[in-house]
Amino acid sequence: MTVENVRDARSPRKRTGSRKGRKPPLYAAVDMGTNNCRLLIAARRGETFSVLDSHSQVARLGEGLEATGRLSDASIERAMDALRKISKKVRAKKVGQVRCIATEACRRAENGADFIARVREETGLTFKIIGPEEEARLALIGCHNLIEPDTDRVLVIDIGGGSTELSFVDARPAHEGGLKGLLQRPPILAWRSLPVGVVTLTEAFSHLPADEAYTQMLAHVMTQIEKWKRSPEIRKSFEEGRAHVIGTSGTVTCLTGVTLGLTKYRRDKVDGAWINQAEMMGTVQRLRDAGPDNIHKFPTIGTDRAGLMLAGCAIVEGTWSLAPEGKMRIADRGLREGLLLSMMHGPKRRKRRPRRKPGAKPKSTEQGTSS
Repeated sequence: MTVENVRDARSPRKRTGSRKGRKPPLYAAVDMGTNNCRLLIAARRGETFSVLDSHSQVARLGEGLEATGRLSDASIERAMDALRKISKKVRAKKVGQVRCIATEACRRAENGADFIARVREETGLTFKIIGPEEEARLALIGCHNLIEPDTDRVLVIDIGGGSTELSFVDARPAHEGGLKGLLQRPPILAWRSLPVGVVTLTEAFSHLPADEAYTQMLAHVMTQIEKWKRSPEIRKSFEEGRAHVIGTSGTVTCLTGVTLGLTKYRRDKVDGAWINQAEMMGTVQRLRDAGPDNIHKFPTIGTDRAGLMLAGCAIVEGTWSLAPEGKMRIADRGLREGLLLSMMHGPKRRKRRPRRKPGAKPKSTEQGTSS
């Protein structure tokens, strides 16, 4: 599949009606992560979809979580601001099917459930806190058409604000069964959720000078990787030349923009691009040389993400140790795209049948995918 083909999978297009003149149903996926709140609104188009609207806002929901175990009042208010905007967009587009997921910050926080309840009360958005295995599955589905047809294994690296999900995938069923095969039973041979993300790692080593902090962050990431008993098997696949990496996250896409020398971020250049290890590590060194005070000057990074980039670089360098000499295919896609594809093409979820009082007549139920 060419990069041009890959870009078509998410390029916005004018919505067209069906043969009867009716507009196609709309779907929305909302991902509330440790650092960002993101929305995609799309209409189904064959086996993929057309994006009609989107929103991404840095909320840093997990800021301070490492130290306190709780979502702070300030981070909650930032997230609420983002989610009110997202809710407004969903209502304005009259979206019929909506799924909202929350990840590591809400999984770990003592007050995560209370926050989710407030979001529902004030915005109408109902979030489900998903586990790391489901997070890895959705990221794989979102990136499915970046798997090269002549490869046997794929390592998917999804770097988040609070954790990093690693999935070691048997690529052959993906070639044979396509998207439907992945939706029915994603061929994940092994997965690991590393308890390191760009927000939590930055906070854990923020008391150290930049060079020392980077060295210790990298060592910490490597310690987590070496605890994974599948690491030798994964390295062997790459040494035999039958595997490639898929990297998905803001860290990876920002680094790719720098590597490609872009003067501004362009998704059409980044999504689907191939980057080798030497190129990416060269970019990592450029950011380290620039130092924390100058990273924001790189045009594809900017101020919002600059303070998190060295932690992201440490995670990229550490996880790439699993793929010696391996190439990475860059994905400007992930959880939201996986959610949308699951809603459009996956098994429909039945609404729970309410309990009936003795003697009461049964009420009809409907199938639906909204939550």
